[in-house]
Amino acid sequence: MKVRIKFGLTSVLVTLAVLSNLLLMLSLLPSADAQVRGRLPERLDWQTFQVPEFGTTVDYPSGIFSSADGKAEMGVGQRFTSADGRSVLTIYTRENEDGDTPASYLKKNLRLGRSALDYERVTRAFFAISSNQQGLILYSRCNFSSEAGGAIHCFDLIYPRAEERAWDAIVSRISRSLRPLEG
Repeated sequence: MKVRIKFGLTSVLVTLAVLSNLLLMLSLLPSADAQVRGRLPERLDWQTFQVPEFGTTVDYPSGIFSSADGKAEMGVGQRFTSADGRSVLTIYTRENEDGDTPASYLKKNLRLGRSALDYERVTRAFFAISSNQQGLILYSRCNFSSEAGGAIHCFDLIYPRAEERAWDAIVSRISRSLRPLEG
């Protein structure tokens, strides 16, 4: 009988510990709406961001990235965050002072080992890389101007891995829209 009581008490204590940890984790999440995996705003409200000094243009969903969060850490550009703070988009352009190609730029600047990349595409005109780190997808693309010493036009995107499928079309549209301004 004492064994059953001890086992029962232990089960209750373990259950309470698990429930309290679950409640703590739920309280740390930004909102109940944000807990619904793969759910993004119904209205994406696509806008065009420009860096006129370098002729950069890119489409981005301002319905998600509604908060301008300061200048880009490198080059000329802007950082945007989602209202819940779980996603970040940085759009920037920088001079290609060293005349880098996409491959040489990656070799000099990639902070992760190439084995940490889940996706990598490098051409003569651009690179696109992606990595899954701590439950987040880190995606980066840079297009290189064709003239020697021209600009490097980039965006970096961070979003929850659990919402990867919901983000696929968004990432594709942003990526395909990145280019210098025409005329």
